Amino acid sequence: MITALLAALIVAVMARRSETPVSPAAQRSAPPRGASAAAPNTASVDNVKLDLLKPSPGTLGPVTRNPFQFRPKPAPPVILRPAITGSGAPVVVAPPPPPGPPPLPPIGLKFIGVLDTSQGKVAVFRDNGGDVINGKEGDIIDGRYKLLKIGVESADLSYADGRGRQTIRLSGQ
Repeated sequence: MITALLAALIVAVMARRSETPVSPAAQRSAPPRGASAAAPNTASVDNVKLDLLKPSPGTLGPVTRNPFQFRPKPAPPVILRPAITGSGAPVVVAPPPPPGPPPLPPIGLKFIGVLDTSQGKVAVFRDNGGDVINGKEGDIIDGRYKLLKIGVESADLSYADGRGRQTIRLSGQ
């Protein structure tokens, strides 16, 4: 059964090829397969002047930019301009100073309560890990912060070196 189908297929292909005969003269004048119908004339290739296609050495400048390399933008040039005052004498104006250091991160404690004891007020804090920390005014808390003042609903803290004063409100938890 399969051999009969295979034989029928071969006969059909052979018959299809023999239906459209091409004369030998037509085969010689037709372009080969894959070639375009408008193939260039090979005789005119000799007339191409390749020297004119090359760029002259002075037209292109040196390469100064690499698009694959990151560099920060250069700082703008400092221009000192004389300012005219009422007296007529020019005054040189300097550029603004650079910005200061970045701000300190916020103090990572929660103020959860105040205890009134015989020694005075004691503030109760909780850090981000859930540990409870107690302290009086002037104490160093958690080795990093200084407790400056204890109020009824807030506490004032700063970093141990005195920078970054911050008021922390009573959160209750």
